[in-house]
Amino acid sequence: MHKVNGTVVIQVDNLVFERWFIPIFEALSFTVKPAEILLVRGANGSGKTTLLRLLAGLLEPTEGRVKLPQLPVAWIGHKLGVKDNLTVRENLQFAARFYGLEASTELLAQSIEQVALTRVAEQDAGSLSAGQRKRCALATLLFQPQAIWLLDEPYSSLDEHGMKIVDRLLAAHQQRGGISILASHGALTPSGLEIKELTIRSYQDSHQYRESLA
Repeated sequence: MHKVNGTVVIQVDNLVFERWFIPIFEALSFTVKPAEILLVRGANGSGKTTLLRLLAGLLEPTEGRVKLPQLPVAWIGHKLGVKDNLTVRENLQFAARFYGLEASTELLAQSIEQVALTRVAEQDAGSLSAGQRKRCALATLLFQPQAIWLLDEPYSSLDEHGMKIVDRLLAAHQQRGGISILASHGALTPSGLEIKELTIRSYQDSHQYRESLA
């Protein structure tokens, strides 16, 4: 388990990822501690999703290093992993088994209620709205309370009620001492929660800006 001064942390040092021999973003260094929410900001194409994929271990860095605690990682990206031919309840049953849990009827009902999908619990996910499908995916986080949460644009497709659900999930995770890292290019931020921000710029944009000043 990775610790700094006795505290379990995520530590990123001089992280670089290249595509076709060109860095995606400027080299990054940062740490994230338990009970912290890191909001990664940046324009489209700046490398936010790439950074989350590097943290999740889905990509290997070109340079630098990523050190994570020995904790599971929960990833929700643009592809939600929701199976359209299964009901909401069946999707959550599948997710629970995937994470090694045997979810009781009561636990499933509570999870569905927490994301406000009780009314459509027996509907195939393919018949749901984009926001409902997003909430179905978010409900799987409830089966991973000890995990590091990596959430790519968690507020997208959600109405105001759905955004408040995300905030409640994040608040509960923070209170448990969990680590959450969110990527967003918009103005939306977790409401009423203590967060820290990391703004990344694409490597090409940064160099074009420097050249304009030269």
